[in-house]
Amino acid sequence: MAASSRMPLFLSSSSFQDLRRVFWLALGIGVAGSLAAVAYLAVLRWAEALLGPEHWSAWAHLGILCGTGLVVALIARWLGSPGDVELLVDNIHVLGGRNSRGELRSLLPISLVCIASGGAAGPEAPLVQTTGVLGTRLAEWRKLSLADKRILTITGMAAGFTALFGAPLGAAIFSLEILHRRGMEYYEALLPALLGSLCGYAVFVLATGTGLEPIWHFPAVAPLHPVDFAWALGAGAAGAALAAAFEYFNRFLRWCFGKLPPLSRPVLGGLLLGLAAMISPYALTFGEAQIEDLVNGHPVLAFLLLAAAVKFVCTSITVSSGWRGGFIIPLFFMGVALARAAHLVFPQSNEVVLIAAMMVALNTGVTKTPLGSTLVVTHMAGLTLLPTTLLAALVSLLLSSEFGMIHSQRSRSVEDAREPGAPEGSGNGAGEAPLPAHA
Repeated sequence: MAASSRMPLFLSSSSFQDLRRVFWLALGIGVAGSLAAVAYLAVLRWAEALLGPEHWSAWAHLGILCGTGLVVALIARWLGSPGDVELLVDNIHVLGGRNSRGELRSLLPISLVCIASGGAAGPEAPLVQTTGVLGTRLAEWRKLSLADKRILTITGMAAGFTALFGAPLGAAIFSLEILHRRGMEYYEALLPALLGSLCGYAVFVLATGTGLEPIWHFPAVAPLHPVDFAWALGAGAAGAALAAAFEYFNRFLRWCFGKLPPLSRPVLGGLLLGLAAMISPYALTFGEAQIEDLVNGHPVLAFLLLAAAVKFVCTSITVSSGWRGGFIIPLFFMGVALARAAHLVFPQSNEVVLIAAMMVALNTGVTKTPLGSTLVVTHMAGLTLLPTTLLAALVSLLLSSEFGMIHSQRSRSVEDAREPGAPEGSGNGAGEAPLPAHA
């Protein structure tokens, strides 16, 4: 057997035959992506100090939200569409990376004002789009092949996720899983993504002074018992059902907003968000700072259910009305609220096990990222890697693999599976048949 056939795909690629070249390209995009993320988050914190809901009365902030909607509509009209993660995923499959250079001109200001003013969606999607574009640009500058451009784009995405989640391993795997509905398939990008994530994490820690502490501090986990696996199964099924509800509710809202003139959609979205904030304080912001209060507080059942419902509705309004942001951390928030509510109904359940399982199951049902979601939640919450958490993620994936919010998720095509430069019908370069393509 030829030596090249025994090599991993990313090493046998013409642009990545030298491991040192992989190392420097991956580290380069890790540094660039983390610096871009640090700058983005710094501007976001400054904007939050001006526009955040905690600095204004309810009625004054209602005006800010409506004004933000108008600004979003005008920027999109003048500078063009900011794109979204769904388009990025599709471009990675087809073109190896982001095709349009101009979308960041509108994405960056739109996402900053939307998140800073209290929109119920987070910075994960804009960060990943931005750092993914950096990977694409680096590959184009070096005149790399489509397959290698895809690897660097994924590496850039991993750096963006790392800056937000602070979990290099989870971020790298998340960036690969989010492209597909049934597991990680661009496996040749895993090691470069890990290198980019680690380098990005190091730069992010040095730039921000962030330590190794988790973002949230959950209570200690009670000893596991066999019945906890049953609770994890239930959490996985519930997460898949709620993910389906989230997708179809978003479809309905997009249909409703689609009936309106484009300029009025973000304005109406801001108005609805402001009115919802008068019902519950959890209507606004993407929920990262609210999760720890929810975990360590002593709320009643009705409060928890209302918090989950309001975040569910407001996140859907945010992503359906033309505002920009991500729904990963809001989904974590909903998982915490619903798990705590379930524990109040079933006090014999292991509460922390149920919280972690529900967070991961709900996010996996929407994003199809069982391993990445499990590792990210484990790291961000300072938990050990519980087998119940992974079980809930896998159950949710199995039950929800036929639908999803990111409709461009799909299996890699025959051309993707074939080793670059190999003739037709040669498989993936490792003696395996190529994976079939499907939408």
